[in-house]
Amino acid sequence: MKSMTCIQLGGACDKVFSADTFAEIAAMSKQHGMEMYKAQDAAHIEAMSKMQKRMQSTTAMQEWFAEIKKTFDALAED
Repeated sequence: MKSMTCIQLGGACDKVFSADTFAEIAAMSKQHGMEMYKAQDAAHIEAMSKMQKRMQSTTAMQEWFAEIKKTFDALAED
């Protein structure tokens, strides 16, 4: 199992997500982001805005996603 924070995943807080795969951690982060959006958390909404800008370029999004996955893969097991 590996752990990453919301900030490491492009978010805005120190919440820790732990999972065996990057896909699981990405899903947890997405769920957290939706919860923070519903709560109208300003910091997370700002982080989501930055992510939306990144998503306008398929290449930029793919590069960012690959870099985050590489970071996850390099982490030591908890």
